[in-house]
Amino acid sequence: MTWWRPMRGAAPKRWRRTWPAAPLVLVLLAAGGCTGTPEDSAEPAGAPTTSGAPAAARARVCAEPEPGPNEAPAGAVTVDPGVVGDLSAKTKGSPAGTTFWLRPGKHTLEADRYAQVIPKKGNTYLGAPGAVLDGARTNQYAFGGTASDVTIRHLTVQGFVAPHDQGVVNHDSGDGWVIEHAVIQRNSGAGLMAGARQVVRANCLRDNGQYGLNAYKSGNAVKDLVVEGNEITGNNTDDWERKKEGCGCTGGAKFWAVDGADIRGNWVHDNRGTGLWADTNNNDFRIEGNVIEANDGAALIYETSYNAVIRTNTIRRNNWVEGRRAADRGDTFPFATVYLSESGGEPRVAARTDRIEVYRNVLEDNWSGLTLWENADRFCNSPANTSSGDCTRLVKDIGRCAQPAISKDPLYADCRWKTQRVVVHDNLFSLNPSVVKCKAQCGRMALLANYGTYPDWSPYKGEKVAEAITLQQGNRWYDNAYVGPWTFVAHDPSGVLTFKKWQGKPYGQDAGSTLRAKGGD
Repeated sequence: MTWWRPMRGAAPKRWRRTWPAAPLVLVLLAAGGCTGTPEDSAEPAGAPTTSGAPAAARARVCAEPEPGPNEAPAGAVTVDPGVVGDLSAKTKGSPAGTTFWLRPGKHTLEADRYAQVIPKKGNTYLGAPGAVLDGARTNQYAFGGTASDVTIRHLTVQGFVAPHDQGVVNHDSGDGWVIEHAVIQRNSGAGLMAGARQVVRANCLRDNGQYGLNAYKSGNAVKDLVVEGNEITGNNTDDWERKKEGCGCTGGAKFWAVDGADIRGNWVHDNRGTGLWADTNNNDFRIEGNVIEANDGAALIYETSYNAVIRTNTIRRNNWVEGRRAADRGDTFPFATVYLSESGGEPRVAARTDRIEVYRNVLEDNWSGLTLWENADRFCNSPANTSSGDCTRLVKDIGRCAQPAISKDPLYADCRWKTQRVVVHDNLFSLNPSVVKCKAQCGRMALLANYGTYPDWSPYKGEKVAEAITLQQGNRWYDNAYVGPWTFVAHDPSGVLTFKKWQGKPYGQDAGSTLRAKGGD
């Protein structure tokens, strides 16, 4: 028996429709049993009631950016656009904690690819209305160095050519930076990198070559990240997944080994690839109140990571390009718009929750719903681990994950990332195939694994992982409302079920949920 084994980036990578009127959503949520009290007690500001539609609104930052100050604040150093390199020179010549005000106009750096602004601790950079820092397709980086507590507001940063996997603003992932009301657009690489305690608020991250935001710093050093009220759109213009097939290196925003993140109130749309992607040993995410729509790939991927709350998001028209591409090539894997891959709740990893809880979201006209997946062949020290060199947060020495020790607990359990303790409740899943323009495979909910085969010393061969994820690891759906021709996949890709079979033994899923579909049961 051979079951499909996706690599990173292979599983979930724009079109438009009017959102249904609020009264319809109210009725469907109530009909689906969406009246219970969520197990996570803290509600985000502006969240819906259990009988209402999400209050998430589009953060229209790119069309309506907040203007900066028309005059220099008291004590600020004024930077002139007509002087090449004026900003970097005045930064170098001023003490730490200086505020710089950039006059209206185009500001440039020296004509050297490594020319950049190196802030000092506590510096602030304010752009007047119309102030632009332009890399002229020559400079790689706009703001670099490791100084902490730097603030950038009301400034447009564009035309920089950061290399693949590198970023333009906060290139070296300094800690404590605040980036607000900025427009970071049309750069190569990532528009913005992130360090610990970084706040990214009310920015337009638009049309960058690889990512709008890339949060990465070695050693799980990005902690307490806030990404709030941003518009993240049109990123991955260089289409890196085609250049490096399966690289898993694109999207609106990508998070690597981030410990503690609040991702709220953002409008993530029309990105080439995934909207939001947390990949490898992330932990303690709250993803709430976002509008995620019309991305070519999945709205959200949470991969080989831990402990998250995903709530009150509006998710629509995602994954049409990549879902249809997979269907056209005859791939039967349930590519979904929310894809939880080898990710779950783990009480031993400290966080604000010890589960992954997905609740009170509205998902409309996406290519499929949720897929909970675990690759039996992907674990620490396995050649099939596409997060090569990384191990789980439970095992520090990857070399311990080898025979004979890996065949017994604790390493048998701790050497693999597990999709466990995931609860999916009080959501609305609505699908109109005529809108998505699909005949099959676009309305699936899935809980599955592959048949373990590799490597030859693996202790996870056969159906062990498929049995565990489906029946033993505390994954459950309940009190959801389904509208449209939904089917359900359990255990492995061949296990396609009706709603009644999904609810029945041995799966026991979606107690208290409803399905309204012509011809459905």
